[in-house]
Amino acid sequence: MRYFIELAYNGTNYHGWQYQPNAISVQEILNTALSTILKTTIDLVGAGRTDTGVHAKQMFAHFDFDTEIEVPFLIHKLNSFLPKDVAIINIHKVHDTAHARFDATKRTYEYHIHSQKDVFKNEGSWYNPSPLDIKAMNDAAKLLFNHTDFECFSKVNTDVNTFNCKIAEALWQQNGDKLIFTIAADRFLRNMVRAIVGTMINIGLGKISLKDFQTILESKDRNQAGFSVPAHGLYLTKIEYDYL
Repeated sequence: MRYFIELAYNGTNYHGWQYQPNAISVQEILNTALSTILKTTIDLVGAGRTDTGVHAKQMFAHFDFDTEIEVPFLIHKLNSFLPKDVAIINIHKVHDTAHARFDATKRTYEYHIHSQKDVFKNEGSWYNPSPLDIKAMNDAAKLLFNHTDFECFSKVNTDVNTFNCKIAEALWQQNGDKLIFTIAADRFLRNMVRAIVGTMINIGLGKISLKDFQTILESKDRNQAGFSVPAHGLYLTKIEYDYL
């Protein structure tokens, strides 16, 4: 039987979701917890990777288990076993060929920025006191919809077969000193959101123009794009499936 586990985590203390041979990951501690509680080796398959320090308000992974699971009991046991920065939201029984990564139809990320110094926000938001032109940044965001190849924002030497992504949403919203960029697509490349945000910050600062941004999009060259913003402001917020 196949199950989807729905979870959230604060990524501060982890080297991302994906298992790392010499560093602690969310996948590793969750594999250990499930294997201990279910008394058999469990190897989770995640919906995708998150980089070191990136957070997830909603993440999915699937695993197989031979017998029917008592969901409320397992959720309680896992949340008791896991550290305080990882929480199980739900466990869903799915069909036997369901796949947490390949069946996801849309993923949504948010990037959080605050412009007033606040000692309580530093772990989950990037402090940037420089004034930004939000309208220009939203004009740049609209240009993303005209493209599908985002190699210019991809980490170099990555092992993907295609750089194509279909953007469904891209918007900057400001509330007081809090600024949030929301972006949704069918898939994302490694480091893509952080590189997009960093490049748009350069637009907001007046360092590059919309024409420059268009040239970057067409270049397919990561060296042409802007800096990658720090990981601690990035959240995976939603993953969608047709059957959940």
